[in-house]
Amino acid sequence: MSEVKKIATRESYGNALKELGAAHPDIIVFDADLAGSTKTAVFGKAFPDRHFNCGIAEGNMMCVAAGAAAMGMTPFASSFAMFASGRAFEQIRNSIGYPRLNVKICASHAGISVGEDGASHQCCEDFAIMRAIPNMVVMCPADDVEARAMVKAAYEYKGPVYIRLGRSPVPVFDHRPDYSFTIGKGEVLAEGGDVAIIATGLMVYEAVEAAKLLREEGVSARVVNMATIKPLDEELVLKAAAECGRIITCEEHSVIGGLGEAVCALLAEKLPTPVKRIGLNDEFGVSGPAGDLLKKYGLCREHIAEVAKAF
Repeated sequence: MSEVKKIATRESYGNALKELGAAHPDIIVFDADLAGSTKTAVFGKAFPDRHFNCGIAEGNMMCVAAGAAAMGMTPFASSFAMFASGRAFEQIRNSIGYPRLNVKICASHAGISVGEDGASHQCCEDFAIMRAIPNMVVMCPADDVEARAMVKAAYEYKGPVYIRLGRSPVPVFDHRPDYSFTIGKGEVLAEGGDVAIIATGLMVYEAVEAAKLLREEGVSARVVNMATIKPLDEELVLKAAAECGRIITCEEHSVIGGLGEAVCALLAEKLPTPVKRIGLNDEFGVSGPAGDLLKKYGLCREHIAEVAKAF
């Protein structure tokens, strides 16, 4: 069997930006002295007059992006997730979210898979921070195919968007020729009736593989790729809850404030259903290889399968 191709979603972002830039002259890109890491340098090389390094001043970058949007441009502003969502929160809230300006915030190096950079850079709170801002769309792609489609959808959407991107290469597994991405819509990747596993980002592939492990033991698991954290696909979640009776959420994020809490809040109000949340359990990460850290914190197929069986 051939090895699964792997591409980091930050690479997908850079390539998608370049493609969009060729067709849409209104796109301009801002970066906070991290263009090589966020991959906006790919766009900058192709369109140097539309790529701006704002330096290590993320809050200022967001205000500049807001000004560009107010002038009719479509700005993409990028930095590491820790700095984009954390350091620049006030500027995003007041200068982008409040006036509902058309700024796309694409944050790379999110989650525990940042690895050796350690807790200071392993942002596992960005879903919670960005979800709390009114008017903000919050998304996280599972692979290269979805990341490219998501960037295009973000451009076409009029309003503020936050996209979380990863540092580490992840398997490219969605090869369907008819694939399309719609903001606010989830996707069923595997059918099942015993338990529904709702995952986002790099946890989607792990959920798919966990379902295969469970199938070998007689457990039928439905797998849902929930790429949009806000607005949540409520119809799909409620359908999964009604038909499966048990929900497991999986995210490379704190169990506080992310996908799991969004799902729990919906079900508590509309269809009370037992839920298990897999994510960072109100703790900081440590420095180490990305793969080892994902296993250490239970963000892997084996742990998902164990939780499902115990459930």
